[in-house]
Amino acid sequence: MSTFNTEYSPEDLSHIIEMAWEDRTPFEAIENLYGLNQHQLIELMRKELKRSSFQLWRKRTTGRTTKHVKLRSPEINRAYCPSQYKR
Repeated sequence: MSTFNTEYSPEDLSHIIEMAWEDRTPFEAIENLYGLNQHQLIELMRKELKRSSFQLWRKRTTGRTTKHVKLRSPEINRAYCPSQYKR
């Protein structure tokens, strides 16, 4: 049984996955925007990604201090690259 809301739109799912892949976007930002804690995000990523992609993502995010607000350097005060999301 799933522990997260599965009623996300395709656009929201895409954005959640994009945020999860970004090195500077902390898990807390995803939780604030979409209500998914780290455990629920891992569950969603496992469901939505191919197995090899999920394993690569887990390897990439495990132990990464920028993915946790409390472990980040105080010098990092933004969640994404300055050139990202420009329109």
